[in-house]
Amino acid sequence: MVCHARISTPSAQLGLPELQLGIIPGMGGTQRLPRLVGLQKALEMMLTSKSIKGREAHELGLVDVITSANELVNTACSWALEIVEKQRPWFKSLYRIDRLPDLVEVKDVLRFARVQTKKKAPNVQHPIVCIDVIEEGIVSGPRAGLMKELLSAKMLEQTQTSKSLRHFFFAQRATSKIPNVTNIGLTPRKIKKAAIVGGGLMGSGIATVLILNNFKVILKEVNEQLLSAGINRVKGNLQSFVRKGQLTKEDRETKFSLLSGVLDYEQFRDADVVIEAVIEDVLLKQQIFSDLEKYCHHNCIFATNTSTIDLNLIGQKTGSQDRIVGTHFFSPAHVMPLLEIVGTRQTSSQVIVDLLDVAKKIRKTPIVVGNCTGFAVNRMFFPYSQAASFLVDYGLDVYHIDHVITQFGMPMGPFRLADLVGFGVATATRKQYFQSYPERCYKSMLLLQILLEDNRTGESSRKGFYVYDDKRKASRDPDLRKYIEKSRSMGGVMQNPKLMKLTDNDIVEIILFPVVNEACRVLDEGIALKASDLDVASVMGMSFPSYRGGVMSWADSLGAKYVYDRLEAWSKDYGQFFKPCEYLAARAHQGASLAAKVDGAKSRL
Repeated sequence: MVCHARISTPSAQLGLPELQLGIIPGMGGTQRLPRLVGLQKALEMMLTSKSIKGREAHELGLVDVITSANELVNTACSWALEIVEKQRPWFKSLYRIDRLPDLVEVKDVLRFARVQTKKKAPNVQHPIVCIDVIEEGIVSGPRAGLMKELLSAKMLEQTQTSKSLRHFFFAQRATSKIPNVTNIGLTPRKIKKAAIVGGGLMGSGIATVLILNNFKVILKEVNEQLLSAGINRVKGNLQSFVRKGQLTKEDRETKFSLLSGVLDYEQFRDADVVIEAVIEDVLLKQQIFSDLEKYCHHNCIFATNTSTIDLNLIGQKTGSQDRIVGTHFFSPAHVMPLLEIVGTRQTSSQVIVDLLDVAKKIRKTPIVVGNCTGFAVNRMFFPYSQAASFLVDYGLDVYHIDHVITQFGMPMGPFRLADLVGFGVATATRKQYFQSYPERCYKSMLLLQILLEDNRTGESSRKGFYVYDDKRKASRDPDLRKYIEKSRSMGGVMQNPKLMKLTDNDIVEIILFPVVNEACRVLDEGIALKASDLDVASVMGMSFPSYRGGVMSWADSLGAKYVYDRLEAWSKDYGQFFKPCEYLAARAHQGASLAAKVDGAKSRL
């Protein structure tokens, strides 16, 4: 922006994404962009970190001329000569004021920006600092703005928020680097055609994301009615992108033409990958994989979207264990950015490399994990709702807990999340964890059972921990207290005076430290390859606040010893659920980072 002119291709992307790293645009970025594109557009670009394409940049005044890639250098040379020979005027961007509003409007625009920013990002300071720096340059002049920008940038670089966001930035880019898999010279095979078994919410969501990214997709169901419902879900998903302006009607039709529906496996013969997305029924999944082996070619990848079932069990009745893999999408699959690629000891490295390439093409961030109940994300977070249930059983208020957790930065608290997921799913998954990890589960499920008995199943029934109106807006329910009292009475649980005195910070820690503890076990067992993968998984799979760096990075910012001491004290007071694992204990005693590598590190891949 300090240059004499800017020449761009129509598709080039221009933007100032620094706020994603907890810092502000430097080298005059905060001062020059408002003077080139206007204050409101500059605020939007900086505060959202969204880039714009060359054509829009030209319309806004950020770019002086649009040309083709072939003519880019020639056009730039021509403009440079004309500016030198004074055939074209040169406007110094730092001193332009023609696109800035008057000071009264400036104050109004910035006041509104501050209010909106505090609503969207109440726990971070750098967006407000960015607004302050912009204001300084407009009110006091560009030189004053440059000085404030410099000092503010240096200050922000040292904040924990910036350190956490920078950690997360690099962690995202490291998830696809898998030792002994991606560094042994394998090239991804071309995946042209995908087949999906099951057209429910997950299957239709996976189909949507694949056709959006130009894969041919076959969607299979067991009868015409279910198939029609699945195809209509895909249509609805595409229409939602049209409504948001992310897809034109023409594009929608082009994408939709890539989808076809079938009731048998005949068209699976030339599929390169099959993704099974049916209900969590082991026998059904085993039958599907056995059928796939009869119809698909010998290089076809067999993937399952299961979130809890052992992959070895699913592939037990086939002779194709080397090409069986988990592709765990998060709901809704066409929106959520994370993809867990789950390998067993038999899964070939080529299959992992192929799916990493697919993840890139469908714009998902992949994490490669080992095979266990819940894999990485769901297993890490199974203590989350259990710790919250423990607090309610012993006297704390459901709505206060949810409020505290959202203030910490989660998009919703554990009870609002339970309503969203549905109590049927919550009860089923809890049982899975009780079976797999009985020694460290908080066993009480009375409250959920009592609510279910009264047909309160969560958001879908308009009643759960909250009540919901026609627009699915949640409200507190005064009747919830009677269910909680009944649950406590049946369980013989009394209010705990010590727990009733917990501060908001204590509540956050008592709910999230068991998550950290389980994450340590996941890392120690080799289910995850590195701690930074778990940070990415927690942010992109469970919406843990990115400005805290992810669950392991956040715990490290507090110190392994602090986390260990708190859990150890709670385990003495309240039982094995809080008992710190050996991995956490070792790092606490050594004063080491939770991410520290150890000799003989395990791997389940």
